[in-house]
Amino acid sequence: MIWVGERTRDLDGAHLKFCRGIGNPLGVKVSDKCTPDELISIIETMNPTNVPGKLSIIVRMGADKLRTNMPALVRAVQREGKAVVWISDPCHGNTRKSDSGFKTRDFDAIRAELRAFFDVHDEMGSHPGGVHIEMTGEDVTECVGGVSGVDDNTLKTRYNTSCDPRLNGSQALELAFLIAERMRERTGLPAL
Repeated sequence: MIWVGERTRDLDGAHLKFCRGIGNPLGVKVSDKCTPDELISIIETMNPTNVPGKLSIIVRMGADKLRTNMPALVRAVQREGKAVVWISDPCHGNTRKSDSGFKTRDFDAIRAELRAFFDVHDEMGSHPGGVHIEMTGEDVTECVGGVSGVDDNTLKTRYNTSCDPRLNGSQALELAFLIAERMRERTGLPAL
């Protein structure tokens, strides 16, 4: 999917102007800086005929800001009858520099944002449509926390990324179980 990032989604900018002419599904990342009116303008620019499945709103805010700001965005989309797919990007809003100097992400913060994403959709009667995570099946030590036990002292052990820190296989699997559990709850299936 082609997507426009949080820092390049200016309504008068070249990125939105270029992408709005593409027939394929598109995505736009939004943070807590996005207002409901701005989101509606973005949606009308990127999907003027309101084609279901055409536009994904990729939310990246951090758990606390998501709980505070996302309900107004969902409410605006519902009020205006806009067809969007809501996707959580719990990694990008939770990047920080570790005490040891590595760019990292905290697994607990990622998990908290993902839970907040599901909670908001449960409260608003909307549908969580997907999750975007940066991960690898390799046993890397780029994100701290989770069952793999990576911490600030072990980041340097297998820090292999050339760009952004990725969840390792154990951390990604832990998130997959959280997602599966929440989807089971939403459909009325018993817990795993």
